[in-house]
Amino acid sequence: MPAAAGKKRSSLSQGLEALLSGHILEGRLRGGEQLPTESALMLEHGVSRTVVREAMSRLQAAGMVETRHGIGTFVRGSALSLGAFIDPATLGILDDSLAIMEFRIGLEVEAAGLCAQRRRPDQLAGLRGLLDQLGQPAVSVNDRAALDFQFHLSIAQATGNHYIANTLANLGVIIIPRSRLDSARLFHDEPLHYEQRMQSEHEQIYQAILNQDAEYARAAMRLHLQDSREYLQQARQALRP
Repeated sequence: MPAAAGKKRSSLSQGLEALLSGHILEGRLRGGEQLPTESALMLEHGVSRTVVREAMSRLQAAGMVETRHGIGTFVRGSALSLGAFIDPATLGILDDSLAIMEFRIGLEVEAAGLCAQRRRPDQLAGLRGLLDQLGQPAVSVNDRAALDFQFHLSIAQATGNHYIANTLANLGVIIIPRSRLDSARLFHDEPLHYEQRMQSEHEQIYQAILNQDAEYARAAMRLHLQDSREYLQQARQALRP
């Protein structure tokens, strides 16, 4: 297959993956719900069967869907009992959001370092592809949130530690996009400036992983997450009587 054709197919599969994962993140597709058939997805999105299968493989690797032989592909329910440590009724409360961000810092800083040490060339290419999509100005808010989550999840998966990847998958599907978007709205931050800052921080993380610099990867991830935490802290102070 020519290189250009392979690159186009990969781009299409990543786009379909981002769209479907966005629907899952937003709750349009819920745990236990069956996804459309391969033929239906091909017809709806104008892509080949190979593109659909690659997108499904990516979603399976991310722990977001599961295929039941002879039946179809279904959205996975949470593998963890999130109710034990996250009350869904309080997700919009800043105190809870800050606690979750602190948890993410503890998890993802080390994940970035391990990713820099262990990532494979194909995983690195996947991260680059996600960043390139995030950098497109035409990407919608919902798709951007899905791609953002997928970037962080891909780093966790590249550690080779399924406990890290599964924990982030279960946590992130519910929380990561909402907390990121809420912080921008709370500060009435100019959207373009906000997205440029996020993209710059993602690029720094990627460059450290590219160079296999574990310490810089940890530092870049810590800076990225602490930046969001700082926004939440300021918002909490501003809203207090």
